[in-house]
Amino acid sequence: QVQLVESGGGLVQAGGSLSLSCAASGRTFRRYNMGWFRQAPGKERAFVAAISWDAGNIYYAVSVKGRFTISRDNAKNTVYLQMNSLKPDDTAVYYCAAGDAGMPLNADRNEYVYWGQGTQVTVSS
Repeated sequence: QVQLVESGGGLVQAGGSLSLSCAASGRTFRRYNMGWFRQAPGKERAFVAAISWDAGNIYYAVSVKGRFTISRDNAKNTVYLQMNSLKPDDTAVYYCAAGDAGMPLNADRNEYVYWGQGTQVTVSS
């Protein structure tokens, strides 16, 4: 069992930056690939970024590539999402998720087993 807790959300103006963190419980963090997803009102939960257990593979949604950076610190059981050049379309609840490191890194939310409660990110125009 892995428990995930996101933090760092908030309100920011367009063009600004925010840094999200996701802290995982337990000593098995390195057994999991980690992903960030987001859900805007009235829309389905969408993939944002993913990072393999050893940070050797990283994958971004086209809409955030070049603006967002995912990273992880296995010693701190934490995954991060640095978000720059934010746009109003980035407004959503952001969730981190953990998936089995034995599976290929991917954007399919069904491949992720554990989820955090989410943190709200609001970008004003």
